[in-house]
Amino acid sequence: MVQVELIGCETYDYNAVKKAVEKGIHLLGGPERFAHKGERILLKPNLLVPSRPERCVTTHPTVFKAVAEVLLTTGAILSYGDSPSLGSTARAAKNSGLMDAAEPLNMALADFKTGKEVYFEDGRQNRHFVIAKGVLECDGIVSLPKLKTHGLTRITGCVKNQFGCVPGFLKGEYHVKVPDATDFARMLVDLNRFVKPRLYIMDGICGMDGNGPRSGSLKKMKVLLFSADPIALDATVCRLIDLNPEYVPTTVLGKECGMGTYLEQEIELVGDDLDEFRDRTFDVVRAPVTPYTMKGIKRFAKNRLVSKPYIVEDKCSRCGTCITMCPANPKAVNWVDGDTSRVPVHSYANCIRCYCCQEVCPEGAIELNVPLARRFLSYFGR
Repeated sequence: MVQVELIGCETYDYNAVKKAVEKGIHLLGGPERFAHKGERILLKPNLLVPSRPERCVTTHPTVFKAVAEVLLTTGAILSYGDSPSLGSTARAAKNSGLMDAAEPLNMALADFKTGKEVYFEDGRQNRHFVIAKGVLECDGIVSLPKLKTHGLTRITGCVKNQFGCVPGFLKGEYHVKVPDATDFARMLVDLNRFVKPRLYIMDGICGMDGNGPRSGSLKKMKVLLFSADPIALDATVCRLIDLNPEYVPTTVLGKECGMGTYLEQEIELVGDDLDEFRDRTFDVVRAPVTPYTMKGIKRFAKNRLVSKPYIVEDKCSRCGTCITMCPANPKAVNWVDGDTSRVPVHSYANCIRCYCCQEVCPEGAIELNVPLARRFLSYFGR
């Protein structure tokens, strides 16, 4: 049996958060289980983009600070960082409030700009990665994901959080190399198996549903989740939001690789009762990610059965961020005849369905359209 701790916490009031974090880590065996005196421990929050804490896009600074203070009692040397989709690590850390929380604790901002190629012999999808220097220089990682939806992987939980260990725009290259969502999930599992975080603490006090991971609606879940097993924690989150864990490919593939388990009978829930936080109104796509990838009809399936990103013209500010972030070559979204005064247009023949454009749109102007054929098959396939 593996443990997942659920600790209720209604607000981001620091005293309440600190008490919840102390309780959650204690129930897992205490901070000494995850950090030791003199060890270099990296805190890996979710810093998707430079965003203020109240937007609930990034790991909240009070959660970050509370975890750091508890781990510092072990005598460990802490650093922190992530590779945002937009902007620098420093800018994201400043805007999110993490830098202000870290400075009084003498926590250094780790190097997530410089990368080094590594070889992972046990990789199933990927054996070669470029990993941020700050990750490679630490002795252990504590991952601090945020509870949000995600167009490609259904949720952006524990496993997805480690994609930020890949520096900068190199993340886009992985989308191009492994455009199939299942293969992409397998790559994420390999990445997690390589960097091996010791502990996962998910910020679910205020999450995000709908058009996540940046432009969805704020959702008060009022819970912090703790585990050393990322698959079990992600599966528990799925059950909180009435999502079948088998619809999240990283949970199934992670179990196959021995990272953990998503099976309910193999998970011991400790702390508060899961039903206290369950929310069946959580807006998330409750369907398999890519069940239609048979050889010979893959392109047909992708264009007719897989969700398409589209731009809501009234929301679009013509900033061009979607074009900059599109990793496809040629671009799957671009200006019409180079006219920057008009709304960009998607070319679905080039689109690899990575949803990078939707993920980073600062106006929330890009949404995902589920094709009619997919909705029909999903309904009758229940």
